[in-house]
Amino acid sequence: MQKIDELFQKTEPRHLTDNFIKAIGDEWMLITAGTPDKFNTMTASWGTIGVFWNKPVAICFIRPTRYTFEFASNNEFFTLSFFTEQERDILNFCGTKSGKNIDKIASSGLRPLKTPYNNIGYEQSRLCIECKKVYYDDLNPDHFLMHDADKKFYPKKDYHRMFIGEIVNCYSKK
Repeated sequence: MQKIDELFQKTEPRHLTDNFIKAIGDEWMLITAGTPDKFNTMTASWGTIGVFWNKPVAICFIRPTRYTFEFASNNEFFTLSFFTEQERDILNFCGTKSGKNIDKIASSGLRPLKTPYNNIGYEQSRLCIECKKVYYDDLNPDHFLMHDADKKFYPKKDYHRMFIGEIVNCYSKK
């Protein structure tokens, strides 16, 4: 597996210029967790980039019913990969198929790259953010202030787990 720094340049988190509301909410991202030998990825449109405990962080949300959940829960790191509109079909595919049932990487045409901490980015992405987990918590419906959130987003009561990761590396396409 090729190393990410062969195709991408390292960027400091504070130098990122993306509008992450647009990048996450409209363009989507892939959340990937695991090791180069065994990992899974999923499409996500919920999350944020910011500062927590004086560190640059990324926050993502994964339902316990998703196959990626066990990888994110059982590994110290995760990555967020952002793509251009040209790769929308990959994001659609990875958001509608489960890695439990098929090899998403082979089926989608994604070309994995290894990060310095042995995580996964993708050759087709324009940006990869590598994160070390610093906190997680499960959403509690007793704390929902939006009156219809439980019915609207959780008819199956499969509440997301929030993962907060310190951004340890950012890679932009050269």
